[in-house]
Amino acid sequence: MEVVSELTPGDALDLGSGEGGDAIWLASRGWRVLAVDLSETAVRRAAEDARARGAGERIEFRQFDLTAGFPEGEFDLVNAQFLHSTFPLDRTPIFRAAAGAVRPGGMLLIVDHAGPPPWHSELEGHAHTFVAPEEVVAALELPAAQWEPAEIRSAPREVTTPDGDTATWFDNVMVLRRRAYTSGV
Repeated sequence: MEVVSELTPGDALDLGSGEGGDAIWLASRGWRVLAVDLSETAVRRAAEDARARGAGERIEFRQFDLTAGFPEGEFDLVNAQFLHSTFPLDRTPIFRAAAGAVRPGGMLLIVDHAGPPPWHSELEGHAHTFVAPEEVVAALELPAAQWEPAEIRSAPREVTTPDGDTATWFDNVMVLRRRAYTSGV
């Protein structure tokens, strides 16, 4: 979230918010957050944790199926981190809708795993195909007149394996800024 720490807080949408870690982090830095997740249990736990940490009034947690629709509104930041699933999930329409929800001058942040954990040849229990960050961005078909890719890369991260060893796992980081003004194209 280092790229977000430089932004002026505003309205954020956190997609696949899980148990609320990113939403709570954003709220603690002044953001107003709509956090959505498919799991009713995750949403309940996230709301309880946010209240316990004093961030509950800045976050609205909502159970939401992103395959059936998309939350209404425009946001200064749309955050989609590790939106992977145990069932087949076509993320491209979700990411396109996410881009459409970014206000002019705002940011779309997508972070996902570049591959399975180093201790597995595939991500067990998940129906997900790993692609390069450039492929994720290209699939969005964002007009260059309206969008600027600020950061598109794979980044290493040190992790602890289930056996307690240290390993390197790569994540894809895609930061896209919606231009505040367009040339009308």
